Amino acid sequence: MTHDGFVHLRVYTAYSLSEGAIHIKDLVKQCVGHKMPAVAMTDIDNMFAALEFSTYAADAGIQPIIGVTLNIKPPFERENKGRRVDVTANQLVLLAQSETGYANLMKLVSKAHLESDVQVGVQLPLQAFKGLTDDIICLTGGPGGPLGQLILDGEADKAELCLEGLMGLFPDRLYVELMRHGTEEEQRSEEALLDLAYKHNLPIVATNAPYFISADMYEAHDTLLCIADGSYVAETDRRRLNKEYRFKTAEEMAKLFADLPEAIENTVNIAKRCAYKVDKIAPLLPNFTRGMDISESEMLRDSSKGGLRERLDFKAGEESLKTGEGEEWEQPYWERLDYELKIINQMGFPGYFLIVADFIQWAKDHNIPVGPGRGSGAGSVVAWALKITDLDPLKFSLLFERFLNAERVSMPDFDIDFCQEKRGQVIK
Repeated sequence: MTHDGFVHLRVYTAYSLSEGAIHIKDLVKQCVGHKMPAVAMTDIDNMFAALEFSTYAADAGIQPIIGVTLNIKPPFERENKGRRVDVTANQLVLLAQSETGYANLMKLVSKAHLESDVQVGVQLPLQAFKGLTDDIICLTGGPGGPLGQLILDGEADKAELCLEGLMGLFPDRLYVELMRHGTEEEQRSEEALLDLAYKHNLPIVATNAPYFISADMYEAHDTLLCIADGSYVAETDRRRLNKEYRFKTAEEMAKLFADLPEAIENTVNIAKRCAYKVDKIAPLLPNFTRGMDISESEMLRDSSKGGLRERLDFKAGEESLKTGEGEEWEQPYWERLDYELKIINQMGFPGYFLIVADFIQWAKDHNIPVGPGRGSGAGSVVAWALKITDLDPLKFSLLFERFLNAERVSMPDFDIDFCQEKRGQVIK
């Protein structure tokens, strides 16, 4: 694929909750349409879209670059300089070069969420990065990064100390990031950022930060920010972007940074250094009968038959019916059970039914209320026999195929309602 020498390394999809407004498919379409060979996904404080993004991009012939924009705890105490500090300040852009880098990104994001003060929000101190930066490329975050924020505060010495700390964490993998969306902060900080880059012999890189695809989406996105911040569109003193935070073409970016062509060239160089995408894997379920002298399918069959016998005996008692597999009224239940077991085993999901039945029974044994069954799972006689659900599927003419169908292979999914106050006990 021929291209014009620019790769977007900072893009916010709809998975940047209440921030980004770009759908994965639309992002990929833009790259294909503009003949861009690669693109990075760098959602804020999460990597929710990694698999979906990797799949759509790779299928379209676009190299996916997995990344994240992570909020950093300010490296120094901030003084009130009379400058409005944006809620997205002190962010670093981190890009995975390999599977190792991807694993480290996941560890950093998890660490940030688990160890941050919930009252403040996600803020990971730089010292927490030690030992978790291998195969990760770091962009300094432009004027909104820790480096840029210190420059804007007039703290040049501290900015240099911060940069040296980042150099130690990301040796040969640190780029000084420049942005040109026409903001005052970008203009005020760019010269100092360039000076630090040249002084320390660090490469520079140009980024655009699209939160929406095109300029005609600006007003809708502006409303989204208001919803996120609890403000009103009519307010003047609030967070807002401008129409330049859209997905720009390579030609636009090259023209914008015509005086710094190396900043554009380095976007391609970074893309070449990244070579990892998330691949789909089959569901990973623990083997329920490991260490036992019985297979999962055998245990499911035995448990289901025993459970159905109990259900039918209870039904017979309520309706004054004779019990026994030879009774005509029982035949549809046993035939349906055999049919479902065949499908479940054929699709490889006996362990799933045993696992779900196990934690539901645990909840019932500990007096934790569980719903009687909701959704397509209520159409399964096996689920009814295992006491996963409490609805008789045949009585209500419910179809098993809506839940599990051999012609449409997908993971079964029971909709289970636990008591809101006690569901944590079940999870634990």
